[in-house]
Amino acid sequence: MIVKQLSIFIENKAGSVGYITNLLGSNNINIRSLQIADSTDFGILRLIVDNGTKALELVKENGYTAKLTDVISVVVPDKPNGLNDLLKILTDNNVEISYLYVFIGKNNLGAEAILKTPDIEAVEALLLNNYY
Repeated sequence: MIVKQLSIFIENKAGSVGYITNLLGSNNINIRSLQIADSTDFGILRLIVDNGTKALELVKENGYTAKLTDVISVVVPDKPNGLNDLLKILTDNNVEISYLYVFIGKNNLGAEAILKTPDIEAVEALLLNNYY
């Protein structure tokens, strides 16, 4: 399923992530997943939240550079090779993966993979026909 991901450009210094999580939580925005890609001086904080539009507006009002991006959310069975079964379908169909992160899903139904690819709609259709 296609979901909106909030990406925020942050300084790589103590307290940066906590400031964002507090800002969102204080404004009643629930964080469902969080991932950081960093370099020496800055990072990109990627979040799935329950209200992406409100979160984007809020962080921009507080001086951050941010955007909403379409990504694919896929439930992966919690078993050996659960993720590999998904990756095999993508590999067999020459799908380019820009990035991927995985976290434990709710209610122990498995893990949830967040996948960014250049052609979101085509990959969603591929997975609907071959994975779910």
